[in-house]
Amino acid sequence: MNLQPKKLDPGVYLLATPIGTARDITLRALDILASADVLVAEDTRSLRRLMEIHGVPLGDRPLLSYHDHNGAQMRPRLLAFLAEGKSLAYASEAGTPMVADPGFDLARAAREDGHPVVSAPGPSAVVTALTLAGLPTDRFMFAGFLPNAKGARRKMLEELCDVPATVAFYESPKRIAAMLADAADVMGEAREVAVCRELTKKFEEVLRGTLSELAAICAERTLKGEIVVVIDRARSPNISEVDLEMKLQLLLKEMSVRDASDALAERTGIKRRKIYQMALALSQNT
Repeated sequence: MNLQPKKLDPGVYLLATPIGTARDITLRALDILASADVLVAEDTRSLRRLMEIHGVPLGDRPLLSYHDHNGAQMRPRLLAFLAEGKSLAYASEAGTPMVADPGFDLARAAREDGHPVVSAPGPSAVVTALTLAGLPTDRFMFAGFLPNAKGARRKMLEELCDVPATVAFYESPKRIAAMLADAADVMGEAREVAVCRELTKKFEEVLRGTLSELAAICAERTLKGEIVVVIDRARSPNISEVDLEMKLQLLLKEMSVRDASDALAERTGIKRRKIYQMALALSQNT
């Protein structure tokens, strides 16, 4: 590629980098990489490799590491470059900076010091997953990473249960099975979900189904790679409280509170927690 570097105005340039396929980088991002006075990356090895693939010479320009563990120490040095009138390009390890990314504090500090912050948009794992999931995208919420601890994870899922939008999460392969099981229990087994992994890479895969179906699949199968989970918004089943109570009473004649709740939640798509609380109250009144 024939790059023609030209002087950039002073400021911070946030560069979206490929989430898998190196050719997904934009021409504008390559221009900025070729022209910036200082290059900053969450992972300098990844950025150096990306520049080599696309024939962008580093020359004698500094290439500095900036991540969650060294941000507090690095920010004063980077702000000093900006104060000298330098242009600074920041690239996350993969995807769009500022989205679950340590660049947030750097950009905020630059703005507070009066320096321009410019975004060069491009690849994003969460947006790519939304386009592939097959779920409504007219309204969506990115919820980042769920907590590792089961109790905290379930609490956050409960808070997000009734959000009137498609909800997207980043998740670890080590926790995906437990996360889906908790989501099925808290949000309802029948809710639609898509598990998107290794997006734009050789082994890209999108699993679609209900929370209970994918929880069962992931309990038996080990997934690898970067994962985005996209869960459909809560649907309002066309069933009255009276009808729901009548159905529960019939089931409770033959089943335990737990089994009756599980069965009715699966049939109606209503979240299990609500049905379980109703079943518990009915059993205590009989």
